[in-house]
Amino acid sequence: MTWNLALRNDAPNMKNDFRKRLLAGEKLVGTMLTLPVPSVAEILAQSGFDWLFVDWEHGPFETGDIQAVLQAVNGVTACIVRVPSASELPIKKALDLGADGIIAPQVNSVEQARLVVDSSRYAPAGSRGVGLARAHGYGMNFQEYVEQANQRISVVVQAEHILAVENIESIVQVEGIDAVLIGPYDLSASMGKMGQLDDPSVVEAIERVTNVCQQAGKPLGIFGVSANAVLPYIERGYTLIVAGVDTLMLGNAAKKIRSLL
Repeated sequence: MTWNLALRNDAPNMKNDFRKRLLAGEKLVGTMLTLPVPSVAEILAQSGFDWLFVDWEHGPFETGDIQAVLQAVNGVTACIVRVPSASELPIKKALDLGADGIIAPQVNSVEQARLVVDSSRYAPAGSRGVGLARAHGYGMNFQEYVEQANQRISVVVQAEHILAVENIESIVQVEGIDAVLIGPYDLSASMGKMGQLDDPSVVEAIERVTNVCQQAGKPLGIFGVSANAVLPYIERGYTLIVAGVDTLMLGNAAKKIRSLL
């Protein structure tokens, strides 16, 4: 099938250089969006963050909510969507909606890592399905998008299970994985130590992932509920930073105001 479509210069996903900055090792500070409210995303995007972590895995998002959030942000900052599972369909949908990249949860093996990359890249680098969606300017920017998407789209996998820790050497060798983001809470839970991030075995597991990724030159990411929680990891060389959650920011700010009056 031949696509003979006009080009346009304002296609979603083509407005920033997030992946280039990520691969260059630049510190990129983002925050987590869990509320499917476009105005909340718009406010956070205008607050100076380098990127937004759009949590489709745990947040109450429907497909239309993801699109509305991306439209509200409108390229002001990068939006990286954590898909509900490390599988083809949600990855394809998130990217077709115009996400700047995806975060795949629970990637515990090299086979899962390869599937994530394959689903995220157009041929010949992968087998991402070809369609007409918001990312392609609804068809009006099709050719430009597909020619640039493999270079623009960020692919991040999460190491958040002890199996991922055990297989991290092979996972980081998968071509097309741009960064590894550690999920400390799920990791600790998989070890029977939920939330015990200072437990020696949990610390050791995180240390193993850190060392392997840094030896392989793979950017590392981390999530923390506050700035203080992620500062030690920044000092260790982590560059893909997720600090704070929209709901906690709103709730804590409200409580602080109320406590003063």
